[in-house]
Order: sequence, then structure tokens, then C-alpha cells
Amino acid sequence: MSRQRIIVITLGIMLSIFMASMEATVVATAMPTIVSQLGGLESYSWVFSAYMLASTTTVPLFGKFSDLHGRRPVYAVAMTLFLLGSLLCGLAGSMEQLIFFRVVQGLGAGGILPLAFIIIGDTFSFEQRARMQGVFSGVWGVSSVIGPLLGGFLVDNVSWHWVFYINVIPGLLAGAVVLLALVDEPRKATAGAVPVDFLGAGVMSTAVVALLLGLFELGTPAGWGLLAGAVLLFGLLFWIEGRAADPMLPLPMFRDRLFAVACGHGLLAGFAM
Repeated sequence: MSRQRIIVITLGIMLSIFMASMEATVVATAMPTIVSQLGGLESYSWVFSAYMLASTTTVPLFGKFSDLHGRRPVYAVAMTLFLLGSLLCGLAGSMEQLIFFRVVQGLGAGGILPLAFIIIGDTFSFEQRARMQGVFSGVWGVSSVIGPLLGGFLVDNVSWHWVFYINVIPGLLAGAVVLLALVDEPRKATAGAVPVDFLGAGVMSTAVVALLLGLFELGTPAGWGLLAGAVLLFGLLFWIEGRAADPMLPLPMFRDRLFAVACGHGLLAGFAM
């Protein structure tokens, strides 16, 4: 792959990550205005939660599908969902609609974010990946700071609808750049021979949702019940993945010290954030 093509792909991915990660925080300063116009004060927190739930639970699914069907088509689906969700969020006429459309937007973000790092692994050599991942992590950090500032600016000077509309043009640009410049590696002829671990994916998604919902309701009987359910589901997940022909979550990877430490670091860093 030529240097020019790599630069174009890198810029497109950086823009994709910036948008998807910024959407987790950009609505924070817009919510008082949104609530005053749409109502639904009792459920406004789900505007954040729905996005995070959808984006968190779909990460392993998009990663797996990209292994089976290629990066370009799966990236195109993720970007389409993200932009469609952004457009619908801006058109929402009630708090219920906004929450539902945030789920659609989160589904797209759940594909954009992991695919960005997968494409980095495909594009750069082993020696270059650490440096590039540092750059992309910096983009994530900057976007989390800019998000609330941008949301407040748009609400004060334009309209809360533009908190979501602002994604459309950059998203189309990022999607077009990546799809035109990225060349998929040929898939192996046996790629579809092993069945997709839909059972493991379903149990894993349900367990993550139960865990996050339990943390949202922490201190209440419902919250403790959800956390207990999440523990049981994760136990079931480990049992299923230990027997699956092609597991969604390969358990032997956790025996690798570097992989296990990286997962632990990600958990602690996310907790701090």
C-alpha cells in the first residue's frame, strides 16, 4: 500500500473516531435545552445510557463480522447506522424518540470504534502500531474534552438539533475517504465454514447490558438483582465460549500476559474516566 493511501486512510479513521467518541459527551451541555423542549426529565439520563449500551455491546460483533466479510462492507454498515442515527436524533420530536435513535447511533459507533483499530493493525507494521495507537488514543481524549464545549456552543448559537446534524458532513467525508482508499485483504475460502458464535454473542451482549443497567441503578433492589444476573450470565458465557467451535470471546487469549494486562488497564482507565 502506498504512503499516500495510508495517509488518507489514517485521516479518515481519525475523523471517524473523533465523531464517534465525541457523541458520548457532546449532548451533556445540550440536555437542559433538549429537556425544556421535548420534556421527559425523568428519562433524560437514557440519552447517554442508550448510546453507551448500544456501542459497548456491539463491539465484538462488528469485529467478528469484519473478520468474516471484510473491513470495507462492515465499516460501511457501521458508518451508515451512525449517520442515520445522527440524522434521526436531530429530527426527534419526543424524548422517547431521541432515546431510541440514540440506540441506532450507538450501534454504528460500536462498529466504527473497533474497526478503526482493526484497520490500524491491518495497515501498519508491528513496530508502527504502538505509535499510531497513541495518536488515535489522543484523538479520543481530545474529543471527550471538546464534546461538551461544542455542544454548549451549538445550543447557544444555533440549535440543539445541530448537536447531531454536525456529524453528517464529516461522517460522509470520513466514510468516503476510508472506503475509497482501503483495500481489503482477500478472505480465506474457509472463512464462512465455521458457524458464527451467535449464542456467545447474545449471552455476552445480555451480560454487558445487565451489568451496565445494574451499575446505573446501583443501591436499589433492581440494581442488585441485575448485577447478580450479570454475574450468572458471565459464568454461562465462559462455559459456552469454552466449548464453541469459533468463540466470539477466545478464552485462551487471557493466558497471554500482555493481553490480560492490556484488558486490565483498559478496565481501570475506563473506570477512572
